[in-house]
Amino acid sequence: MSTATERKQAIRDVNVSVTEPLMPPSALLAELPLAGEAEEAVLEGRRSIRRVLDGEDRRFIVIAGPCSIHDYDAALEYAERLVRLAQPLSDRILTVMRVYFEKPRTTVGWKGLVYDPHLNDSFDIVAGLRQGRSLLLEVAKMGIHAATEFLDPIVPQYFADLVSWAAIGARTAESQTHRQMASGLSMPVGFKNGTGGSVQLAVDAVISARASHGFLGIDLDGHASVIQTRGNPYGHVVLRGGSRGPNYDAESVSGAQGTLSKAGLTPNLLVDCSHGNCDKDHTKMRVAFQDVVEQRTAGNAGIIGCMLESNLNPGNQKLNGGREGLAHGVSITDPCIGWQETEELFGWAYDRLGATA
Repeated sequence: MSTATERKQAIRDVNVSVTEPLMPPSALLAELPLAGEAEEAVLEGRRSIRRVLDGEDRRFIVIAGPCSIHDYDAALEYAERLVRLAQPLSDRILTVMRVYFEKPRTTVGWKGLVYDPHLNDSFDIVAGLRQGRSLLLEVAKMGIHAATEFLDPIVPQYFADLVSWAAIGARTAESQTHRQMASGLSMPVGFKNGTGGSVQLAVDAVISARASHGFLGIDLDGHASVIQTRGNPYGHVVLRGGSRGPNYDAESVSGAQGTLSKAGLTPNLLVDCSHGNCDKDHTKMRVAFQDVVEQRTAGNAGIIGCMLESNLNPGNQKLNGGREGLAHGVSITDPCIGWQETEELFGWAYDRLGATA
């Protein structure tokens, strides 16, 4: 006959190998506090994006940066270049940096800096959270507004105060957990269309996130809590293409805006020029970006901006169990355009947007 201990082991945590305590969010916030000019940069980013969504700011949002952050120093180098590029263009382009630490995977793979900062499956999540918050703080100190995708509903407690724009990805926009989480986030949130291309899925997410919700979560001290939200009025749709092909063209954009209007929502949307909108071929990202900017200059003010996956150097590279041998400033997830092309596209967009400024 089995003992009581053996029976418990056969019922609970059968497939769990390790459970480790995690520092509470309040400890990391105290270690790396947000204050002063960095805090104002985050708040101004949120205010500016809200004004664009409200139609009070006519600037075109460009969210640009690496597909995912895996190298702290390279990310800082990118941020330094971006701030120099953005400042003289700021009267027409509202620049936001992609600072993505979580990567949803279709099956398996590297899940992002938060989960595996050493790139070797050691899952040093405490170090990942610390690196993530530290990098966002440095970006904010430079005066750059940051964007990220929130995947795990616990993660926002550790650095959401440093984020001006958040994304809910194509794989999670249909998730009740993520819609509830978005309803309580303090910044505008973009919901991507589904991987199959469904825009209705993202519209439903916007509607859900505008409502108040009650759900389980953690507080800043790490305690399990019941979270009640007021709802987030600044949700919007992000077109990113899908398995049926791109959806950045004028007909697809108009159709998506019609779906938003039919649902009683303002027909604002943002276009992600990567993923399905470039067939994951970074050399086609330029085509999508220029097409969308031309739609905006032709009078479609509901197109509020674009996303670009951009890095110091173009393309991508395979991760082989660590940092050794990795090229500097090259993505280890989806391929990105390089810095030279990024500068060219920003400059071209600035000139074209002047026709309607």
